[in-house]
Amino acid sequence: MPPKVDAFRTTDVLKGQQAMPQGSFLQHLPVASWPLLVSAWGSDARVYERDEELPLGPDGQHVYIVLGGCVRQERFPCGTHKDAPKITRFRGVGQMLGEAKLITPRESVRTFCLTTTWVMPCPVGRLNLLLTQHPEIQLSLLRSLEDRIRGDELIYSTATRTPLQRVGGLLLHLADTAGTPTPATPGHTTILGPSQRDLADALMMGVSTVENAIGRLRRTHGVITSKYRQFVVTDRFGLRDIAMSA
Repeated sequence: MPPKVDAFRTTDVLKGQQAMPQGSFLQHLPVASWPLLVSAWGSDARVYERDEELPLGPDGQHVYIVLGGCVRQERFPCGTHKDAPKITRFRGVGQMLGEAKLITPRESVRTFCLTTTWVMPCPVGRLNLLLTQHPEIQLSLLRSLEDRIRGDELIYSTATRTPLQRVGGLLLHLADTAGTPTPATPGHTTILGPSQRDLADALMMGVSTVENAIGRLRRTHGVITSKYRQFVVTDRFGLRDIAMSA
């Protein structure tokens, strides 16, 4: 069965006419370079459904560019034994996934789709060759990875900040990188996929602490609404003020 891509603006994306999130690989990529990737692997782009795992295990031979949707990535730096610590990160549109394979092909990262997700697979060997032939594409990737590291530090590594600030910061990040405008309500941004457990894992906080922070953001500050695996940012400026407050 062919993949269903009705939910995505495929023509705009493949023609480079859709704006990409700030700091992402595709946002840094020069306009003239995008057709090179599309001509090579655009026809191989496919859709994965929610909760499906991308083939980024040790035997995987591709990296992936996210064209639509959002994923959760999990790493286990101390091994996968019971109670081993887990590092959780969210990645969205315009990001490259599995980029470590460009250096060490057996590298792996567990990657699950939080929503219906549209990705372009790029064979590791051929992409490495393209990067050597086109330094501007390589530079775009390096710039996006630097932006990702700095963003991760701000969002995930600020344990001294309050739970309200940290949860607010993560939701703001998700709105910027994986959110979609709510057509019926201009100015609102919908984040589909992450659960409160996912947010707690990413921030290394208790689920009850996250629940309390979300409740305050919803009831006290009125900057979000929430349902099961869905958050709607109703006041992005108010949420930013909370997340970035001193």
